[in-house]
Amino acid sequence: MDVNLASDIAALKRLTVLELRLRYAELFGDPTRAGNKPWLVKRIAWRLQALAEGDLSERARRRAAELANDADLRRSPPREAGTRRRRRAPVLPGPATTRCRDVRLPRPGTVLTRSYREQLLRVTVLTEGFEFDGHIYPSLSAVAKVITGAHYNGFLFFRLRRTGGRR
Repeated sequence: MDVNLASDIAALKRLTVLELRLRYAELFGDPTRAGNKPWLVKRIAWRLQALAEGDLSERARRRAAELANDADLRRSPPREAGTRRRRRAPVLPGPATTRCRDVRLPRPGTVLTRSYREQLLRVTVLTEGFEFDGHIYPSLSAVAKVITGAHYNGFLFFRLRRTGGRR
């Protein structure tokens, strides 16, 4: 290995994640949202070596293609930075499913309100689920996920006590 290449690779460990992301974009021609420093260091080091000493052999490329054909690949591309997922109304369980009512929930017909990001949100408690924005959801957590785009405990998000109702 070239002395300059070895020193370049050693210097990667001293860079911040932001600097590594910039270096990654410079070498790969594509930005990354990765924040895992060890992964970024490995990928950039591999790319530096590939550029300095040559890329994969044709035999290695064929083998990688064979392995990729057998792998389970993701069916959708990764989300763009800063975008939110579309709201989808989940399907509630059918009448054959019996569910015990959670004691933390208010009575059906109660409207839960919550201010979130300068919006007043209203969720209606139903006998089987929750109505929000014209869609029916099976749980408060599902509603909280649609609102925030992240996994939240619905009872905590809507500030419900252990025995039902508000705090």
